[in-house]
Amino acid sequence: MSKYVAEAVVGEPEVLEDAISADAVAAQPAWLRLKAAATALQPLQVKDGSIPDAEVHTDAVAHVETLVSAIDELAPLFPHDATYLRSVTADFTRWASEGFGVPDFYDSLTAFHPQQHRVDGIRHLVVFPMYTQNGSTNRLVEAVLIEVIWPDFIAELEETYTNALFVPIRFLDFTPGYDTNSAVLFPETVAMRQIPTFTWGAIFADREAARFRRVVRAAAEVTRLEMPADAAALLDDQHLTEETYVMWDLIHDRTHMRGDLPFDPFMIKQRMPFFLYSLEELRCDLTAFRESVAIERDESASPEARKHAKLVQYAVIFDRIFRFAITGSRVRNYDGLGGQLLFAWLHQHHALHWTDTRLSFDWDAAPDVVVALGARIEELYWSSIDRPKTAHWLAAYDMIRETLTPHPASQWARGLSDEVLSGAPKGYTDAVLDDEFPLSMFFEALDKKMKPVIESTVGITADA
Repeated sequence: MSKYVAEAVVGEPEVLEDAISADAVAAQPAWLRLKAAATALQPLQVKDGSIPDAEVHTDAVAHVETLVSAIDELAPLFPHDATYLRSVTADFTRWASEGFGVPDFYDSLTAFHPQQHRVDGIRHLVVFPMYTQNGSTNRLVEAVLIEVIWPDFIAELEETYTNALFVPIRFLDFTPGYDTNSAVLFPETVAMRQIPTFTWGAIFADREAARFRRVVRAAAEVTRLEMPADAAALLDDQHLTEETYVMWDLIHDRTHMRGDLPFDPFMIKQRMPFFLYSLEELRCDLTAFRESVAIERDESASPEARKHAKLVQYAVIFDRIFRFAITGSRVRNYDGLGGQLLFAWLHQHHALHWTDTRLSFDWDAAPDVVVALGARIEELYWSSIDRPKTAHWLAAYDMIRETLTPHPASQWARGLSDEVLSGAPKGYTDAVLDDEFPLSMFFEALDKKMKPVIESTVGITADA
């Protein structure tokens, strides 16, 4: 029996890991060597992950040898990942021995199953050539130490909101690819020879929570918003906010596969107007909101679930309107558009007020108003199953423009020409402006004041 298999059998992962703290794991000399070796490989790689320059192969081999030996040394700390860690060292060794072509880590990726170990506090060492969403589009060697967040009330909720692929995590340490806005660890980002059936998806709740706390605190000051006491608690308690995001993400993530869907729920390899993506992401957030309203009002639900359900409602509203709406460029910013739409809907239904340069909410009315927007999107989806694709696009646009004002130069707002309407869908998409629904005057002013704060959240973690 190998060393790794023996250790995986001898003890439970959470028991073995109790002997060493999270900070101590990130301070391990072997981890620091691994991190340095992975970082040193990155400038030698090109976009597809290969290292075509033969003159640097000697250095690359040395870095890989350091990386492999460090993984071997760290492996006993992660007995639940024994098969994966053996496989990933084999993939690295093969990559080097074959001359550093386009990396193929299919074998090790399919051996990694964090979804099988959803235990609060369990840790994983993850090393792959990969890109980082909202970070780098280059498939470089990245290494990250992570810890699972799985409180008891989430385990209870998951029995109803089943989501076997969902793995909520926090950072312990990472290489430069994650010193970015990226808050997800997805298997599809890994360099591999073929696409397997994906069995997990991980979301960094600590980064989402830390980003929320910094941005919303600043936005509340700028808008002179008086937050309810329970909402204000999110700004002071990282742990509470992390758990709130886990609940939000649990329900959001599963919603992509549920409902009256007129298209592939993940919209893979589809070229559509960006506002369709806006509605899908917003639909999933508003489903989490709606279910949280139901849980909060359910006297049979556990006290922890009800408490966090109320906090999810605050988180969805504040993150969407304060961060999503003004983060990133104005080039087909689908998350930004979703935030704009939620803000305007709340305002036009008198649950949000901007009076005397002060923002306020009618918190008694807000839950049902937000649920109504979700229902409006659900109605659009239900009706669109019976429509041609482009007719669905036109209906979706009309739904959005009922609340948001399009750009004055918009071809869609004026009415697409007969040539476009009778042509291929590509013509419809090409006619959409990069900033089809510009920021309102409120958001233009907020953006100027909040931009430094939002930019400061790049690479943020719970320790910030």
